[in-house]
Amino acid sequence: MDDLRPFLSRRSDGRCRLMGILNVTPDSFHAASRVNLDSAVKRGLEMWSSGADWIDVGGESTRPGAESIDSFEELSRVIPVIKALREAKPTGLISIDTRRVDVARAALDAGANMVNDVSGLRNPEMGALVIERGCAVCIMHMQGEPGNMQQEPIYEDVVSEVYSYLTSTANQLVEKGHDPNLICLDPGIGFGKTLTHNLELLHSRGDSKYSVLWGVSRKSMFAQLLDRKETEQRLPGTLGVAAHAMLEGVDMLRVHDVEAHSDLLTTLATLRPELNG
Repeated sequence: MDDLRPFLSRRSDGRCRLMGILNVTPDSFHAASRVNLDSAVKRGLEMWSSGADWIDVGGESTRPGAESIDSFEELSRVIPVIKALREAKPTGLISIDTRRVDVARAALDAGANMVNDVSGLRNPEMGALVIERGCAVCIMHMQGEPGNMQQEPIYEDVVSEVYSYLTSTANQLVEKGHDPNLICLDPGIGFGKTLTHNLELLHSRGDSKYSVLWGVSRKSMFAQLLDRKETEQRLPGTLGVAAHAMLEGVDMLRVHDVEAHSDLLTTLATLRPELNG
């Protein structure tokens, strides 16, 4: 894919782009999303055919309380999958979900097109790698680390603080020559936020000049909001946020259920043609 820029902003028909989640992990919070090498390519191809623009491959769970793994283990999980996906669909768009520079570099070498960094480029070497490769990047906000991020997160103004951090980080990339149209910002729903913080961030996409991605798929906020304790029960709430996201102008949604989201967004785009363009 020569020009990735159109695939980070919303579609011309007003629909959000979709990023399908491919967790090559034994411990991701939604058990149905877990795959291994044998099943990953089949799942990825199914998501592409169902309407995903991107497939996001991750080898380390970053759910609240998750334990870290080492680079060797993460690399052994994701690189074979990325290579196999690239071979199966040479034009498919692939993102690597990682906090580690060595994993991101190896993933780009294996055929990934985007770095999705849940730590928000805290490591300056990750930013340097993005600039060096000229790849797409998703910068996510997270207060703390996965192991402690939900231990009493505190903000004075969560929307202002989150988008100030994300925009400042993106601006630093642009000042060093990175294309602003290859950057998207993720406010990090559920990553060091209470339910109140999450709802404030979901009130709108903010006034960011960069593309915005929301990742709310089947998250624990629905246990608090709807009393849906099991992840299998959270698709309706997730789709409700997706409809809201499209009306608010969000550019991309990171989801487990690509087909359901694609149907929802197509229907909404048909009923609300004023969203086009």
